[in-house]
Amino acid sequence: MVSCSSPTATASDVGRRVLVPFGQEEKVGVILAVNASSDHPAEQIKPIRMLWRDVPALSETDLRFLRFCSEYYHHPMGSVVVNALPPGLRRVSGWSPPKRQARTTIPDALPFPVLTADQSDAVTAICAHGTGFRPYLLKGITGSGKTEVYLNAIQHGVQQGMQVLVLTPEINLTPQFELRFRQRLPDVPLISLHSNLGEKARAARWLKAQSGEASVILGTRLAVLCPIPRLGLIVVDEEHDASYKQQEGLRYSARDLAIVRAQMLQIPVVLGSATPALESWWNGQSGRYQLLKLSQRAQPGARLPPILLVAAPPKHSAQSISKPVLQALGQRLERAEQSLVFINRRGYAPVLLCSQCGWVCACSRCSARMVVHLRARHLRCHHCGGQRTIPSHCPECGNTRLESTGDGTQKIEALLREQFPSARIMRVDSDTLSRRDAWADTAAAIHEGAVDIIVGTQIMVKGHDFPKITLVAALNVDGALFSNDFRGSERLFSQLVQVAGRAGRADRPGEVMIQTAFPDHPLFSALLQHDYETFAQRELEQRRLAGFPPFVYQAILRASSENPDHVEAFMAEAVQSAKPLAEGIEIYDPVPAPMARLAGKTRLQLLAQCSHRGRLQAFLTIWQTHLFAMARSRVSWILDVDPLEL
Repeated sequence: MVSCSSPTATASDVGRRVLVPFGQEEKVGVILAVNASSDHPAEQIKPIRMLWRDVPALSETDLRFLRFCSEYYHHPMGSVVVNALPPGLRRVSGWSPPKRQARTTIPDALPFPVLTADQSDAVTAICAHGTGFRPYLLKGITGSGKTEVYLNAIQHGVQQGMQVLVLTPEINLTPQFELRFRQRLPDVPLISLHSNLGEKARAARWLKAQSGEASVILGTRLAVLCPIPRLGLIVVDEEHDASYKQQEGLRYSARDLAIVRAQMLQIPVVLGSATPALESWWNGQSGRYQLLKLSQRAQPGARLPPILLVAAPPKHSAQSISKPVLQALGQRLERAEQSLVFINRRGYAPVLLCSQCGWVCACSRCSARMVVHLRARHLRCHHCGGQRTIPSHCPECGNTRLESTGDGTQKIEALLREQFPSARIMRVDSDTLSRRDAWADTAAAIHEGAVDIIVGTQIMVKGHDFPKITLVAALNVDGALFSNDFRGSERLFSQLVQVAGRAGRADRPGEVMIQTAFPDHPLFSALLQHDYETFAQRELEQRRLAGFPPFVYQAILRASSENPDHVEAFMAEAVQSAKPLAEGIEIYDPVPAPMARLAGKTRLQLLAQCSHRGRLQAFLTIWQTHLFAMARSRVSWILDVDPLEL
């Protein structure tokens, strides 16, 4: 934050945008306070070159929420406030509305379906609550109709004159939600907010939320920072999803901030998931959240699909797909039904190696292997984006027999095209969805039955409803069973439940097949029974014994530099400065990050944890002042509070 001067600014301008010089540049900022005088020397006070009053100011309620965000995540307030604005309002040239307003096609209204008993109980609990803060954890199996519960609660809120915020983890989920909402609530003003919008469109929608014109705000994690003056209900769908945690810059959790915002405003918040985050499940079990359950699929007669474990092909086999899976795919083709083959790795193969000396093609800037992308005929690093052509021979021994090993979506697609030459096969991953409107075309093709087999990554399994899919086959899942991340099992279980949930969602029965070499692993015993609660109970007990969240609170200092000596010296000094301050805090020695080298920079991290959140926060506040004092120009560092990745 900086001190600025203006002859025209008044107290009513708090929360307005200003243009301020910084060296040779000009930057957009927001007025946080107006005072008659300043303690700063005159030469440090910057003149305000422009004070915009073209859009409403951020309210004191908005600023109080953003101030909490700054303090809790230990991120500069100025950066938090400016990043809460849409890009169109951060432009130094000022804001100009779009010349043409996008036309919204209102679909034919659909009546609200008759709710199941579980759905009705959940809606009653949420709508009968009245005023005051209340967090609800809506735990519903896949296909149980959580969206219908949201819609009924939203309708009730809008009828009471409220605005409602609905968060989804992925941009690709917003069109599906938007269509459902407009069909059920055609007369309710609704906007969607996400990073895939153009600057002017995003700013125009943001202003509709801020002015109160939009009654329903549907968005990804960035929408949690949007000003909404009559906010009366927040819904967080797929609340377990890691996409809610920002991993760069301001490292906030949109789910956690949604709960904080609801508490500040004394309003209800609904967290929905088939596989709640274990922290949320623990809060539901301990009574901090009110637990609501949907135990049956909403479609009459629909059942959760049976899950079969099939032996994975031998590790070095040329065949990546087992015979039972291929036979099941063939049967679906004969019955004109759709199948999904899930493999959570894009590209052709994750490793290019020399069959003679064992050389492996690694990224020159990262501690990662280059991934073979056969169609583009190049190698690509999925971490820094670096590319190179596929070499014709081994650079170590000259051998021309280079082998691509492991499986990616491109290889599985190629194998299936060879096995089923007449099948209509579609690959769905971030490579095929690079165009802005690619997902809409992809989803339409699947819904229309123009595809027989879909080969997809996790993009395909996050809450999408494709009723014609009756078979789901999951490949290459074993690696996550033995992850060194304590959340690895939780992520895998959640992912496989979501994968299984894509099968048999309509009147056709579904089936799920999982290839594994470890069928006796305890994770599968719970998964085969669709038994999240047993899995969660076992995982929570293990975390309690090991001292992991939710039984402790964590923060990580992450630092990086192009010079390894610089980052090591910084972290050594950081440890020494932390220890005298760390009463009741566990401070671990610095270790290499999971990706120890990224984009040419060496990365180290240091974990601090405590059983008391307030004590950890107090420590971080003091420690951060020491870190700023010792910061080196060639070392980048950031505090990551409540990290998802260790």
